Amino acid sequence: MRIGIGYDIHRFQEGRPLVLGGVTLPGETGLGGHSDADVLLHAVIDALLGAAGLGDIGQRYPPDDPAWAGADSRRLLAEVRAAVEDAGYRPESVDATVIAERPKLGPHLSQMRQAIGEALGLDADRVNVKATTNEGIGAIGRGEGIAAIAVALLGEAKQ
Repeated sequence: MRIGIGYDIHRFQEGRPLVLGGVTLPGETGLGGHSDADVLLHAVIDALLGAAGLGDIGQRYPPDDPAWAGADSRRLLAEVRAAVEDAGYRPESVDATVIAERPKLGPHLSQMRQAIGEALGLDADRVNVKATTNEGIGAIGRGEGIAAIAVALLGEAKQ
């Protein structure tokens, strides 16, 4: 078994859709970033890469590389899953927390769990997504953006 942790943060940016955990939340202000800025999937990607000893998301998908401009993070997650499997591992479970003052995420968490599970070949009960606030502290607490942290557990791939 191998464990990795991932973290990401993006500030809000008007005129972009809000995508979290592979789910578009209609009517919400999006996040700025080179790709679709899905902080939740980016944290999961970093956790998977870390657990497999494969570096980090910035090394694999540099933010100054035009090839990744506007990239769908679900595609990036699928590529990372393949890289993890090529390295001899398979995802076992993911636990993640989204830190945001807004929007309310409770109604969307189940759909996020399902989307992440599908991308990783896991039952949704092996993916946990939670939401919390920053209690008004710091940039996240002031509502300037959204952050996410994730932990991934990998097992050896079946031969």
